[in-house]
Amino acid sequence: MHDLTRYALAAAARGWHVFPLTPYDKRPLPGFTAWEQHATTDTALIRHMWARAPFNIGIACGPSGLVVLDLDVPKPDEHPPPDWSRPGINDGADVLASLCEQAGQPLPLETFTVRTRRGGTHLYFTTPADTDLRNTAGRLGWKIDTRAHGGYVVGPGSVVDLSDGTGSYDVLHDATPIPLPHWLVRRLTQPAPGPTSTSAGALLATSVGDHATGYAIAALRGEIDRVLDAEPGTRNNTLNTAAFALGQLTAGGLVPRDLAEACLRTAAHAVGLSPREAFSTIRSGLDAGQRHPRRAAA
Repeated sequence: MHDLTRYALAAAARGWHVFPLTPYDKRPLPGFTAWEQHATTDTALIRHMWARAPFNIGIACGPSGLVVLDLDVPKPDEHPPPDWSRPGINDGADVLASLCEQAGQPLPLETFTVRTRRGGTHLYFTTPADTDLRNTAGRLGWKIDTRAHGGYVVGPGSVVDLSDGTGSYDVLHDATPIPLPHWLVRRLTQPAPGPTSTSAGALLATSVGDHATGYAIAALRGEIDRVLDAEPGTRNNTLNTAAFALGQLTAGGLVPRDLAEACLRTAAHAVGLSPREAFSTIRSGLDAGQRHPRRAAA
């Protein structure tokens, strides 16, 4: 076992509030329910507590002014959901890289970084001023959780031995945490997409006006309904299917491509898909559909 007192003191020296976790576990000590209130930077108290047993280290994110991105790795039987089932997406780190690419932002790796016991990554950031961030699970994407006010992370030096994996938490990049990038703050604070009451008719009225034939209207309505009715986790794949179907009609001269794109973008926005993700899906779906033209039945 590492000298966990040394690690706890090192965290406290950074201004991070620590508390004891059960040895070889991720949970607070039994009965230690008010961990956020009792987490401390008091060196004398830390020495006293960790002299009692080789406790693992919990870092209370809220009092410490931290937001931690937890980039997890899947268990052997886990696979990406439909929205993230694409080449190159294998874990939370890949999802973050994809989000950065979509947003035109660099990977925020020049910050305090810890490798977790199963090979994932904790990226430590400072909390933005005047923003009350809370814990999230999957809000940013598959296998990305965040820990902020009301949450904690297992600190460096800790060793966890549980049925789903054994390993240590090790510092990979001993840097001063940087502020959480503004674009990630926006993603974490914007309202979560909820069930939509938008109808295909309303979207068509906005996007189409009187510039389409009756057949085009019927086709567009059907594909918009398909997207609006999609369940969470299937929406990106459904958008791709709808784009493919409309691409077939654009190739057959039945629906103008710009009209199909406008309707699909509006529907994607209505169900909460990000503009960049929707743009890529719509473009590839339309392109694929145009290679297989479909014409109205005689």
